[in-house]
Amino acid sequence: MKVLVAGDGGYIGAVLVPLLRASGHEVNGLDLGLYEGCDLAPRPPQAELATAPPGIPAPRDIRDADPAHLKGYDAVICLAALSNDPLGHLNPATTYSVNLEGTLCLARAAKQAGVERFLFASSCSLYGAAGSRAVAEDAELFPVTPYGETKVLAERQLSLLADDDFSPTYLRNATAYGASTRLRLDIVVNNLTAVAMTAGEVRLESDGSPWRPLVHVEDISRAFGAMLEAPRELVHDEAFNVGRSEDNVQVREIAELVREAVPESVLSFAEGAGPDLRNYRVDFSKLSDTFPALKLRWGVAEGIDELTGAYSAGGLSYEDFTSSRFVRLRRIRELLSAGVIDDMLRRRTEMALPAPGTPGGAVP
Repeated sequence: MKVLVAGDGGYIGAVLVPLLRASGHEVNGLDLGLYEGCDLAPRPPQAELATAPPGIPAPRDIRDADPAHLKGYDAVICLAALSNDPLGHLNPATTYSVNLEGTLCLARAAKQAGVERFLFASSCSLYGAAGSRAVAEDAELFPVTPYGETKVLAERQLSLLADDDFSPTYLRNATAYGASTRLRLDIVVNNLTAVAMTAGEVRLESDGSPWRPLVHVEDISRAFGAMLEAPRELVHDEAFNVGRSEDNVQVREIAELVREAVPESVLSFAEGAGPDLRNYRVDFSKLSDTFPALKLRWGVAEGIDELTGAYSAGGLSYEDFTSSRFVRLRRIRELLSAGVIDDMLRRRTEMALPAPGTPGGAVP
């Protein structure tokens, strides 16, 4: 298939694009490039990276998607978004602009261009405050952040576009973790493992009681591949929770696994640490029942071992950990301060991106 991946320059895209190409798909990318240089290890040669469709001028913003640029594609995968809750809180209007309006602009352009499939990277965070009962795709949604709210609204609006010629699918990914060349340290497993290795401390900002569903970035990518190739009737206008039931864990369990993997580290709690509003367990049986051949491979303990190896091989230091290279909110603030992007995160085309890595404070 000929596939366009929007957001190919991010954490998931760096894993997904090579996987799709290894499966024989022709892949192009569409990305603003805000996280160029935010890499733990050297990026693959340019020839192995996704390139933009011909004729799309830079900067390549999904909010400016044009049907003329999407003709000839069999599918669009939309990863592009402001990708976590702290970033979503920085400017909720921007979060709505990118995550909701941008997604819908891309989807409408794809539909007008005759693209048959649209795979949307949604999130289990739209369950928000569901509590300790495992929730399935038909559960009531309780988003507690602008990020979660935009995912709910985007799914609903995409569903209104679904018809005989345009088939959207919603992948409600659990919280991602695992090694990627375009690393992120602002997600819980990656973060706790990094601070344990660079500072000798597994530090929790909550009391560790909230439940989190987790899924490895490679397994997310494999799920996208399976749904891309699935018969239309299996995935048309359907939502799927992406993860494994055994990887519904409490944050304190993650911390203990990290402490065991990094024996010299100690577990600590921030002063006044209390419960987090984001507290939910997820039922993943629809995914496993619909795709019995899709065996998600990674468990949390194995993922932590992978991360410790990647961090060691990449020479991750505490200075790296506290810099803007691997924390999306810090990188965005860096670009705002440099005047390279405006308050709505639109690129100023005449300005080059500064190199990431300015030291900052401790990870929030």
